[in-house]
Amino acid sequence: MTTAHLLLVIAFAVIHVLVILRALLVESRDPMSRAAWVLALLLLPGLGVIAYLLVGEPWLARRLRRRSAAVLELLASRTRAGCEAAAAPRDAIPERFRAAFRLCEALARCPTAGGNTARLAADSNAAIDAMVAAIDAATDTVHLSFYIWLADTNGLKVVDALCRAAPRGVTCRVIADGIGSRPLVRSAHWRRMRDAGVHLQSALPVARGPLVFLGTRADLRNHRKIVVIDNRITFCGSQNCADPEFRIKPRFAPWVDIMASFEGPVVLQNQLLFASDWMAEAGEDLTAVLARPAPAPQPDGFPAIAFGTGPNSPKGAMSDVFIALLGGAEREVVISTPYFVPDSPLLAALIACARRGVETLLIVPARNDSWAVSAISKAYYPDLLAAGVRIFEFHGGLLHAKTLVPDRAVALIGSANMDRRSIDLNFENNILLSSEQMAHDIRERQESYLRSATEVRPEKLTRRTIPRRLWENTLTMFSPVL
Repeated sequence: MTTAHLLLVIAFAVIHVLVILRALLVESRDPMSRAAWVLALLLLPGLGVIAYLLVGEPWLARRLRRRSAAVLELLASRTRAGCEAAAAPRDAIPERFRAAFRLCEALARCPTAGGNTARLAADSNAAIDAMVAAIDAATDTVHLSFYIWLADTNGLKVVDALCRAAPRGVTCRVIADGIGSRPLVRSAHWRRMRDAGVHLQSALPVARGPLVFLGTRADLRNHRKIVVIDNRITFCGSQNCADPEFRIKPRFAPWVDIMASFEGPVVLQNQLLFASDWMAEAGEDLTAVLARPAPAPQPDGFPAIAFGTGPNSPKGAMSDVFIALLGGAEREVVISTPYFVPDSPLLAALIACARRGVETLLIVPARNDSWAVSAISKAYYPDLLAAGVRIFEFHGGLLHAKTLVPDRAVALIGSANMDRRSIDLNFENNILLSSEQMAHDIRERQESYLRSATEVRPEKLTRRTIPRRLWENTLTMFSPVL
């Protein structure tokens, strides 16, 4: 071995040891995540080091991190008075779910808003049509944020609506994720919107070349789906700006989503969430927009709170909200999620929920577009079934709706999955509401999923081959790094 080769080996060994030490020294890391990374680094030293440097920690670019913190503090202080004026009475929320609402209030930095109304869209196409109608009726501002925006029928409907709105004097601002919406951002449709006067921002753009280690982590994405129009109406749910046929992954279609429109003071909270992203990414001050009067509470409205989570949130914040809702359930809890890779506290909460006699139903897709997530999900089936959790696999396409309804009393709807990415990495948005009518409507939608699903029976699990069990259980060891 030449001297040059020896020096390279020594240099790599030093880097390898330093990266392992870094993985061990990171504060507030889940022990399973720490163990998974160390195992990956030991088993695959070359690839492991590169992977850790790229995606080992949920780091944001320093500029964005600092600006995000400053923006959140500024907006919270500027909007606190308006939010407090619309605060819902505490006794309007069932006592057993108040802890969950308090968690969301801490994340949103404002109280639960009272006097809201909502309507559930019939399906994905109806949701897009309702958005287009609201954009066409806009007189002041249109704010949109999507993770995936495709240049298909529904995607272009929204593009056309924005190109109609901006020339008539409506201020239109659009955030599209730099990876999820990359084809649109690079297309003529993006340029057409800019030429029409729409203000555009690609979220979390990925640095290239050696700068990749100085920018934002490449797989940390803005997964939010936010539409706010005229500070009057907002949309929240799992719907991307695309056709249900989802032509980039047609063999898993149709994508089955859920989307609701809200009116009332909760609109201002979603506006605040959009503004925090826009100000951090684009640098434009939107405090004047937020200073406008919040929508008036409706006398027959319900309490709701819109909140966001992300890598700048407290560790495990989204998991905490799920757990608090599970802890408040007394009779039943029904969950739909396309990606089920829970952290240890969430898995324990699901098992405990079923063990104390709460009918616990989990609905997941029978065929998932992520082979790793599908395998890891199935590895959790035996423990869940043994505790009494009923698991249903949906066969009507890829069930993409993220819903949680306990006791038909409150409901959670939004962009967050029950997986490690939503819990620890991605920017997500959700609305937690206390309304028997809306909870009933979302619960009925869940029933439609159950009618197209097959229940997983314990005897089915006994037929799994040893290689399959080995594969699924081995992948769970690496679930914190996927």
